[in-house]
Amino acid sequence: MKLLLASNNKKKLAELQRILGALEITFLLPADAGGIPDVIEDEPSFAGNAAKKAMSAARAKGLWALADDSGLLVDALDGAPGVFSARFAGVHGDDAANNALLLEKLKGVRPERRNARFVCALALARPDGSVALQVQGTARGRILEAPRGTHDFGYDPLFLFTEPGFAASEKGFAELEPAEKAEVSHRGRALREFARRLPGVLREV
Repeated sequence: MKLLLASNNKKKLAELQRILGALEITFLLPADAGGIPDVIEDEPSFAGNAAKKAMSAARAKGLWALADDSGLLVDALDGAPGVFSARFAGVHGDDAANNALLLEKLKGVRPERRNARFVCALALARPDGSVALQVQGTARGRILEAPRGTHDFGYDPLFLFTEPGFAASEKGFAELEPAEKAEVSHRGRALREFARRLPGVLREV
């Protein structure tokens, strides 16, 4: 089976290969397939955007395609930044500006009211563009009042993981080594659920 990842992010590809390596799958990046069309991510949910990207890539290349969409939801901000997480401050992918705006909006908000969660939605589309599988992973925590850790990526320096019963509990996402983070992160959880359910889908192939 050839599986097209609807993203040029090589870190995502490496994570897929690590978690799904036991399955007989050849993973492709868009460049390996001659590129894929750009998709406007205008759906109101992570699941909707992931499905839209997967369906577009699958139809364009006639391949099974996997896409994800993820972001941060803050209770005190009524779920913002949500699907606008990557462009919260106006420019897509400006982590420093996004984090600064988040801290500004939460200025003066007490710690007990700074609860938040990361969400990652994955969608797998068949070569005809129909959706074969959707899964979602969530990690719960709290927004810090200042950055912590050196593994700067997205909102990680501001996110304190608070779920009890894990070694990573009460640690910031940016303080965790990649393997530690993968055990509790929204993306790691979504990928493991995807891996668990994928064999059933592969019976179609």
